[in-house]
Amino acid sequence: MTPGGGSGPMKDCEYSQISTHSSSSPMESPHKKKKTAPKRKWEVFPGRNKFFCSGRIMMARQTGVFYLTLVLILVTSGLFFAFDCPYLSEKITPAIPAIGGILFFFVMGTLLRTSFSDPGVLPRATPDEAADLERQIGNTEDIANGSSSGGYRPPPRTKEVIINGQTVKLKYCFTCKIFRPPRASHCSLCDNCVERFDHHCPWVGNCVGKRNYRFFYMFILSLSFLTVFIFAFVITHVILRSQQAGFLNALKDSPASVLEAVVCFFSVWSIVGLSGFHTYLISSNQTTNEDIKGSWSNKRGKENYNPYSYGNIFTNCCAALCGPLSPSLIDRRGFIQPDTPQLAGPSNGITMYGATQSQSNMAAATPLLQSEPSITSEELPLPGKTSISGPCATLTLGQPTPPSSMPNLTSDTGLTDMIPLKEEHEGHQFLTPEEAPSPPGMLPSGSPITHSHTMHVLSLASQDSLHEDSVRGLVKLSSV
Repeated sequence: MTPGGGSGPMKDCEYSQISTHSSSSPMESPHKKKKTAPKRKWEVFPGRNKFFCSGRIMMARQTGVFYLTLVLILVTSGLFFAFDCPYLSEKITPAIPAIGGILFFFVMGTLLRTSFSDPGVLPRATPDEAADLERQIGNTEDIANGSSSGGYRPPPRTKEVIINGQTVKLKYCFTCKIFRPPRASHCSLCDNCVERFDHHCPWVGNCVGKRNYRFFYMFILSLSFLTVFIFAFVITHVILRSQQAGFLNALKDSPASVLEAVVCFFSVWSIVGLSGFHTYLISSNQTTNEDIKGSWSNKRGKENYNPYSYGNIFTNCCAALCGPLSPSLIDRRGFIQPDTPQLAGPSNGITMYGATQSQSNMAAATPLLQSEPSITSEELPLPGKTSISGPCATLTLGQPTPPSSMPNLTSDTGLTDMIPLKEEHEGHQFLTPEEAPSPPGMLPSGSPITHSHTMHVLSLASQDSLHEDSVRGLVKLSSV
């Protein structure tokens, strides 16, 4: 490149930005990434549960006994409606199958509501919350995990709160990393802390807690009525037939009644007994877990009186069965929020490199240009000289602009005014040519400069050098 050459290799000078990502094309935007569908929380739920219908149905993993419950109810009720109800509705009243149908649908509705709902699972602590709680407790993670010297494991951590004058201990759950609220307990089968935990019932295939206890109680109570109802009218059916054709002939004519009577006879005692036991628990406002452990006494005068009891049977029943239903705390159908990358927004296809403050101050000396710059109407070729193909246009929105302290490079001022640049920007981190090669975009459009000055400035910017030696070399060439 010579200062006095008329047409040289600069005729077809074009500049294109260089991407720092080797696997992407030069003009590929950083925002064009493969989008993955966000996951819902039930898909990564840490407990041992099964989810169906996109997280709408939540059950325990051990559901074999639950299916046995469904089979027993469906088969027994189906046989009753198919073989006993036609005879009973004709001989006694049509209200029998109607009442039986209402009880059956109520039993099935409460069973499915108990089995498919969230029993009141408490969300586990996040790693940050768990670490903060560990700092509050004052024990290190090594001691909590029992990996300290001597294999020491600290005793169960507890907090004490006062409820209606009674001291209640809140235990720390090492699995969920939380202090369990009052009446909550960790289910070993589902691996979850459940609020107001009653028990884990395999017959319904789920835990029984705060959010589904009322449906569980209505299920066993209505199932007791249905079992007694079927058993009573099956015996009535057999008696009426035996009066007409004898007992043995009655059994031969309706063998399904025999099967129904056997199933109902062996199940009615346990179902009715379970209903009575939970009626007692509701009237005293206790849970099965508290009653088995003997946590509280029903007598108000004793030291371990029940702080949750209202002192009235009717009030306790209303609180357990008619109170507001609390919402689910785990939000199992919610989306997991992904970490959003901090990317600089592109403008007109230009990617910004070197986003530090010190580098942005020197953006005028090393601007990033578009791959195909265009000639503006204000830029006219110098007379007698060959114009450069694709000169640098005026910086558009999103490109770095020259600082206000940048002097105009005119023939009057000369290039000697650029020497203080080193002192002004001393301490700044300059971009190397490998990081961001910068064409001569530092010159403002429309500046009256000579051809020799133009060649020297282009040589300076193409090499992307702002060192003192390069500036001094330009000064010497300009003086010649």
